[in-house]
Amino acid sequence: MAEILGLLSLLTWLYLLLARGSFWRMSVEPSAAAASPARVIAIIPARDEADLIGDTVRSLLQQTHVVPLQIIVVDDASTDGTAEAAAGAAAAIGGSERLSVVRGAPVPPGWSGKLWAMSQGVKAAAPLPADYLLFTDADIHHEADAVATMVARAEIDRLDLVSCMVELRAQTLAEKLLVPAFVFFFFMLYPPRWIASPRARTAAAAGGCMLMRPRALATMGGLEAIRSALIDDCALARAAKGAGARIWLGLTRRSRSTRPYGSFGAVGRMISRTAFNQLRHSYLLLAATLVGLCLTYVVPPVLLLSGNPTSTALGAASWLLMSLAYWPIVRFYRLPADWVLTLPAVAVFYAAATAHSAVQYGLHRGGQWKGRIQDV
Repeated sequence: MAEILGLLSLLTWLYLLLARGSFWRMSVEPSAAAASPARVIAIIPARDEADLIGDTVRSLLQQTHVVPLQIIVVDDASTDGTAEAAAGAAAAIGGSERLSVVRGAPVPPGWSGKLWAMSQGVKAAAPLPADYLLFTDADIHHEADAVATMVARAEIDRLDLVSCMVELRAQTLAEKLLVPAFVFFFFMLYPPRWIASPRARTAAAAGGCMLMRPRALATMGGLEAIRSALIDDCALARAAKGAGARIWLGLTRRSRSTRPYGSFGAVGRMISRTAFNQLRHSYLLLAATLVGLCLTYVVPPVLLLSGNPTSTALGAASWLLMSLAYWPIVRFYRLPADWVLTLPAVAVFYAAATAHSAVQYGLHRGGQWKGRIQDV
């Protein structure tokens, strides 16, 4: 039995490395300037983000190589002075005239909170001339050329949706252990090469930083077409690609998240919020996922202790391939090379968070985000 498990694990890693769209090649977006300045309207849905939104607003107002950005902040029933923090940040650098704050209306039935806030931003942007809409979270710092680089990618490759997986914070022990794996697992699920291919059905985006042509949004039926989606970014990408849009997803250092996930519990809650929704609330898929995680990540190190030479060799080969696949994202996050050896333990944590997500759903407490239960 141990030899069979070892062989299955090895075959899994050979498939992932050789036939899964080279997802593990974590290439970083190169610098580029737009061929001509573009008109971009940034839409920031924000709920209780007073501590972080000021930096995001300032970074957007200081973008170069584009027509000076207009920013629309949708204050989604915040209680901490989010709107005032955004306005103060803009005023401090003389950008008040380029910032509009929309007080969000109550979430209507059938809408997720974030998508409802985004849709109000789109409505506010409609009268303004725009070549692109930039959907960005309130905790994202954009370097001065970040938006121009995304515009250049869209212009050169004639793309309708350009999304960047921003550099997430990795400072605490929990963040260093768990955040690189989050990005690794995401790209494993959604290989960027498959996303970019018009021939492949795979579609995904990273919600913290999405640049979209307004006509592509209209063609897919607007945000109303995905109004109930909890995983809004991937739903947007699927709807856009299904309507004929050309999309792209990649990794960037030019935009980074400032949101801290200082503890293991904080990261676990972040994963748990959407994991069971990702599995379409199927307990059968949950069981298959947990078995797959065990076979792929846990079996290789366990086999090293089997005492059977064949099983040990299979386990060692699988763990080596696993480490080779994980190394590019570990390097991206500037961690020591031996950090690749943590992936089996991290996978166990992710399996537990996924199971916890199913439990929360069963208790009618799924999708919790800042006081809202969105997945019941």
